[in-house]
Parts: sequence; C-alpha cells; structure tokens
Amino acid sequence: MDLSVRIGSLTLKNPLVAASGCFGYGVEYAEVVDLSSLGGIAVKGLFLAEREGHPAPRIVETPAGMLNAIGLQGIGVHRFIDEKLPELRARKATVIVNICGTTLNEYVELARILSDAEGVDALELNISCPNIKEGGITFGCSLTGTFDVVSAVRKVTRLPVVPKLTPNVTDVASFARAAEEAGADAVALVNTFLAMVIDVETRRPKISNVVGGLSGPAIRPIAVRMVYECRQTVKIPIVGMGGIAEARDALEFIIAGASAVQVGTASFVDPFIWPKLLDGIRDYMRRHQIARIADLVGTIDARARDHEWTSS
Repeated sequence: MDLSVRIGSLTLKNPLVAASGCFGYGVEYAEVVDLSSLGGIAVKGLFLAEREGHPAPRIVETPAGMLNAIGLQGIGVHRFIDEKLPELRARKATVIVNICGTTLNEYVELARILSDAEGVDALELNISCPNIKEGGITFGCSLTGTFDVVSAVRKVTRLPVVPKLTPNVTDVASFARAAEEAGADAVALVNTFLAMVIDVETRRPKISNVVGGLSGPAIRPIAVRMVYECRQTVKIPIVGMGGIAEARDALEFIIAGASAVQVGTASFVDPFIWPKLLDGIRDYMRRHQIARIADLVGTIDARARDHEWTSS
C-alpha cells in the first residue's frame, strides 16, 4: 500500500499531520510518539519575537469539543531554530512551521529566516486564528489580504507555502481560490470556529478572552463540507482538519477532497492515536482494494440520490 501524498514539492510518507497548536513543537511528544512515523508535524505558531498569549483560563471543554483562546503563546522563531529544530531533525520529523504575523512584513521575514534553517520542510501561514485582535485573522478574512500575504511569502521562499484558512467567512472556497492564484502550493482548512461559553451561575465567560476557537468532533461535518466545496474550486492539494478522532473521520475528509489531514484536539485525548489511525486507514484500503491513498482523494459520489420512503 502506498500511503504517501504530495503537497507541492513535499512528499509526506502518509496523510497524517499533527495539527499546529495541539502538538507543541513536536519534541514534547517525542518520548511517546515516533515523530518520524507521522506524515508531518505542524509546529506551534511562531512570531518573530516571543509571545505570552492570553491569561488563564484559556481552555474549556464543550459538548463534543473544546474552546480555546491561547492567544498564540510562543517562543519566537529564533529560539525555535536554536532549541527545537535540532531535535526534530535528529528524530527525522517532517517539519511544517506555522508562522504568524501582525504585519505583512513579519510574515515575509519569518519566511526568509525559516527558508535558511535546515530541517524546515514547509510553511503553514496562520492567517486564521480567531482569538487574537491583531494581524493574522485580518488577512484571513479579506480576499485581498489573503492574496497579498500568500503572494509576498511566495516571492521569498522555495518551501511549499500552505495558508491555513478560517471557516469564519461566508464562502471559504473563494479564499482557497485567492490563495491558489497567489501561488500557494496547498491550502489547509479549517481553523477553529469563533465561539463562546458562559458560566450561567457567575454570568461570566468561561475563558479570559471572552470568545475563542471551537475545535473537536462538533465541527467535523461543517469542516468536511468546506473541504468538499474547496475541492470543487481549486486544483492545488487540500489539507483537511476539524474533529478527526478515528480513521473513518480522516477517510471522510480524504473522500471529500483532502490529500492529507491534520489531527489536533484528539491528540490531547489520546496521545497514542497515530498508529490507530494508520491501521484503520490501511484496513479500509485493504477492504476496498485501494493500492494508493492518493487514488481515494475526492472520490465522493455526490450525485443526487433517490430516497425510498416506507410507512409502517
């Protein structure tokens, strides 16, 4: 069985990628997960400088999901290159660096710096974080902004460029098209949905930022629909994500049109989820006599179906 997938010039050994923000910088999981066994690791978002993020509380559990407003806390690009990247290289991880900016120039400078760093395999542009007031989301909610940031980064790097799109727009497929026209090698979707949880006894929000990003199984059907819509619109690969907790969830995204998938919230619940997902995908491929996972991408039969109604 061939589980490899192509994302621009990058070949992933399998379609499973650890989602940014849920897997730290990868090294935190190195003692329990063989990092080289994953298709890739999208590391926690990086700005040029270190960032504290929002004060606690900043995570709360919700029905079938989780709300977070971390605020993109991070160690900054230079500490990442000095402190984290050497171990990721040593463990033969495929490293996708998620970069964040408050200005267009910050994205460009991050791309330049990381393009010269040994062991970086691709750049994921975070233009869709819903719980910070500056930067990122401003670009991600504007078609022109999306085009501009992707185009600017494309000009300064040979690495695959993968903008991570927000679901908090009316027509996500138009943003995928803008990214493709700007030179993106792929698009990743979806980031979290803007949401809110209130403690009815105190009448106060349960997280300090008031609102945050909703992830987990609750968002999966919407995310699958958005991947399907984007697959009808763009020709570049799609990296799908949103509530994947078992192999059939990953397969649903792939059939809808995703070449690869990212798993985030579920890795908090079960750090050992990765071989289970791979085993489930292999079992499906055996049962359906599929030799290459790439042959399954976008194979949904979406023709209208005749419904048979029966009465008792």
